[in-house]
Amino acid sequence: MTIASLARTAYREALGPLLVSAVGGLFAGLVLAGMESDLERIRGLLVLVPALLATRGNVFGAYAARIASGLHQGLLGPDFQWDDDRLQAATAAATSNNMLASGFAAVLTVAALRALGQSAAPLWMLLAIALIAAFLSGVALAAVVIGAMFLGFRRGIDPDTLVGPLVTTTGDVIGIAFLLLAVEIVAGGI
Repeated sequence: MTIASLARTAYREALGPLLVSAVGGLFAGLVLAGMESDLERIRGLLVLVPALLATRGNVFGAYAARIASGLHQGLLGPDFQWDDDRLQAATAAATSNNMLASGFAAVLTVAALRALGQSAAPLWMLLAIALIAAFLSGVALAAVVIGAMFLGFRRGIDPDTLVGPLVTTTGDVIGIAFLLLAVEIVAGGI
């Protein structure tokens, strides 16, 4: 292969996911802008949002990279098999890491705000919002990552090309949507 053909292949594989990433990021921003009253009402939620979104990206980026490596190495077959022990273990690890990191971020948010003399929502409220959003978005994000990785691999697309744009965009869109839902569940009537 020539350098030009490699460049064409890379652009062909990456352009679609990057465009979807840009549109998804704008959509997540619009949803976040619609949460303005919730962000004002629940002190500390604005501080927590970037931590929760970063957590999704980091945890599920590593999860997607593990799946991509498994597909490349032949440890995972090209057809999705839920009974595969490796896939189940990776999914369980990503889900538990996501929950743990989100809970820690909520505790740290309250502690940091109080240490700085700022008011914060009660710990139980931010913790409940973070954990509900983490669980729901984690389940949805795991399903999207698995589906995209296996489908892309079967269609000849390098899963490593999909990892970055897919996880960041999907994590932001799903993360913000489920954060809004968690806020409504926990503090809807406040």
